[in-house]
Amino acid sequence: MKKLISIIQKESLHIIRDWRTLMILVMMPIALVVIFGFAISNEIRNIKTIVIDPSRDVHSQELIRKMEASNYFKIVAYEDHIEAVEGMFKRGKAHVAIVFPLNFGQDLIKNNGQSIQVIADASEPNNASIISSYIEGIVQTYQADVLGKNPSLMSIIPEMRMLYNPGLKSVYLFVPGIITIILMLICALMTSLALTREKEFGNMELLLASPLNPAFVILGKVIPYVALSFIDLLLILVLGDIVFDVPVRGSLALLLGESLLYISTSLSLGIFISTVTSTQQAAMIFSMIALFLPTVLLSGFIFPIESMPVILQWVSHIIPAKWFIIIIKSVMLQGSSLDILWKETLIMGAMTVIFIMASIKKFKIRLE
Repeated sequence: MKKLISIIQKESLHIIRDWRTLMILVMMPIALVVIFGFAISNEIRNIKTIVIDPSRDVHSQELIRKMEASNYFKIVAYEDHIEAVEGMFKRGKAHVAIVFPLNFGQDLIKNNGQSIQVIADASEPNNASIISSYIEGIVQTYQADVLGKNPSLMSIIPEMRMLYNPGLKSVYLFVPGIITIILMLICALMTSLALTREKEFGNMELLLASPLNPAFVILGKVIPYVALSFIDLLLILVLGDIVFDVPVRGSLALLLGESLLYISTSLSLGIFISTVTSTQQAAMIFSMIALFLPTVLLSGFIFPIESMPVILQWVSHIIPAKWFIIIIKSVMLQGSSLDILWKETLIMGAMTVIFIMASIKKFKIRLE
């Protein structure tokens, strides 16, 4: 019994001394509960909505007020021409447009019915389907209210138009998302494990004591993962095109260049993780919590960021995958160019510089 207690005490001391791993293990369940509790939701709120309403009569204005009152829709602009819709979609300023015909209210009464056009950004097909169902429900509610007062009115018919993904194929969402996750895992996770393994086995000091420049040591470790990531990127793009007919409507050169920037960001993050962890186990746990879960849950890949609590929306700003998801979907599905995506590109570039500088500083401290 004493031997067992001694082993338990020894192992407990080992866990307490490795405070980084201990903190990760304690914080992990808290982080999972918070993220899964708030981020995972099938509801979409604060949907950025454009209204094109040349009639501006009582009926169209009342229908718009009902949409705003539902808390699902947020009117961000009133436009005069339908041509403005696609530009706002590409810039991420809107997700849906409601187009009323001229003399909407008069024709509704005169013809016992009228239609409105709904244009949705279907680059996220799941969201587009949910948004269209919201609009149909609000229209039916409004129609029932109006019919209760005036039975002569017949119906309001929403005519749906899905931009960028008319068939609402879910693969259009998952191919960009898979690229984002794969590049993050290979570059950040595998790089952090490779460098931490050398430190754990005592090989890093030997390499740095050799005539080789430390920069060449690090480059020699990460370049194979860059090559592997780029091969995986090309493979996914080819499979997406041949098997699932996922388009690349924008510049392929821009897509590859932005992917290389994201690879650089992920590599710099992996190097930084290797400087703050001393074992492969700690690097693995840290990477899963700091990289994989946020990439899946808080990047906008599956769950809309606009529907999350404000604090999680702010947290999503520091996740590189969020900005790359915006870029890759915009280039592949919307055909966007660099003049639209310059802000996201600069943010990823700044993140890369910050992670590299932090890694250099931390790396020097650890070797003193």
